Amino acid sequence: MNKAGNHLQQRYLEAFTTRYNERTKKSKQLAQTYRPIITSNMGPVGFSLSCKEMCYPITAKRSLGSRIWDVDGNEYIDFMMGLGVNLFGHNPPFIQAALKEQLEKGIQIGPQSELTGEVGELICELTGMERVAFSNTGTEAVMAAIRLARTATGRNKIVLFSGSYHGHFDGTLVEVETIDGIPHTVPITSGIPQNIVEDYLVLDYGNPQSLDAIRANKHELAAVLVEPVQSRRPDLQPKDFLLQLRQLTKELGIALIFDEVITGFRVHPGGAQAWFGVEADIATYGKIVGGGMPIGIIAGKATYMDRIDGGMWNYGDASQPQVETTYFAGTFRRHPLAMAAALAVLKHLKMQGSQLQQQLNQRMSQLVETLNAYFEEEEVPLRLRNFSSWFSPAFLENFSLLEYATPSELRELLYYHLLDKGVMLGGPGGYLSTAHTDEDINYIIQAFKDSVRELRKGGFLPPIAPQNLVKEFSLETREQIADVR
Repeated sequence: MNKAGNHLQQRYLEAFTTRYNERTKKSKQLAQTYRPIITSNMGPVGFSLSCKEMCYPITAKRSLGSRIWDVDGNEYIDFMMGLGVNLFGHNPPFIQAALKEQLEKGIQIGPQSELTGEVGELICELTGMERVAFSNTGTEAVMAAIRLARTATGRNKIVLFSGSYHGHFDGTLVEVETIDGIPHTVPITSGIPQNIVEDYLVLDYGNPQSLDAIRANKHELAAVLVEPVQSRRPDLQPKDFLLQLRQLTKELGIALIFDEVITGFRVHPGGAQAWFGVEADIATYGKIVGGGMPIGIIAGKATYMDRIDGGMWNYGDASQPQVETTYFAGTFRRHPLAMAAALAVLKHLKMQGSQLQQQLNQRMSQLVETLNAYFEEEEVPLRLRNFSSWFSPAFLENFSLLEYATPSELRELLYYHLLDKGVMLGGPGGYLSTAHTDEDINYIIQAFKDSVRELRKGGFLPPIAPQNLVKEFSLETREQIADVR
């Protein structure tokens, strides 16, 4: 907080903190009680000294549809939706029924679930892929996809793009740092050895010059790993770049991997591949398709997927696996409950068709347009950027705004105010589900407006916003979403 407005801001923040703590006192008590035992960076927005007394996760007790109830009895419209998992809201009857049926049969770990084949068939049908394998998380799926690409091509280097997020394993937690005028790939956090990231090349997404860099490194590249629409920048949707990238990688024999953990089954039944008309060699999925159960999926062309089992062969003849394989395992992959939930989800998506996603996309666009018009009219340095049925907030920065609050402070206070008003929003942004009603959306819009008015009253926003807004600030950082998958 700035010195000029410190007295007003401090009084307001103290009063708000007291109110928020009283409203969520059991969540705070639980956080304090178990902090010596449980280590977790999950909270509304992360730690800061100014909001320290509010820095604890809301502890949920139950959920249904678009709602979550916490241990204090507070009711929230959930706009976080499992960080993109719950496309159909909480505890939808068709998934609940599938899980109950499987629980009655047992949880058999080791033998293959009888549902696995049908789940695989539906994934291939909806995505256009040839073969499928299962893991437990999106992070594991991306790890496996990279290993398959390296095995099939005999090369090691992987291209990924700045601003993308591919899970929390060492190899993809990288960024570019310019040293003596030369760009270097470096780890983004501690605990990641430099030698692990040396086989990764980080390029600028959507920039034609990145295609030149791929061509220049063609003899070393096993794969190009891409979030077709980045979770941090959903307004960046470079279709022409993706089409050129597909043509180039095919020409050079480099695997094109689509990370569709976020976009898969949300933007279209066929994911971003169907949306953009770009066919990847391998795609990874998770979140939605698990119906709330942990799941990761690697799907792709047989050329790459055969590296798991050696390829197709038949009984009763001399056929056998033909290609070199790599290692792929996991105790809980193809978990019976995950297979039951996934089958229910895939059948529902097939039955509904693309109309389900089209309606959600339209409703989200209307919500974002309404709020952005309000922010512009009220001269609030905040904009919502969206693609499909999710959005990511970004503050606009101007030096004069620093007299009131930094973008980071505004982010924190906005999220706490929304929680105080019964709207649960995740650090990376918000996700719309089929369970959200028009009344829910109107309530969310009003909660944003009321929060802005209160922040302005408390001295955290100027009475008249600055006129020279020049730079966007993304709300999320890699650290804040490191536990998403």
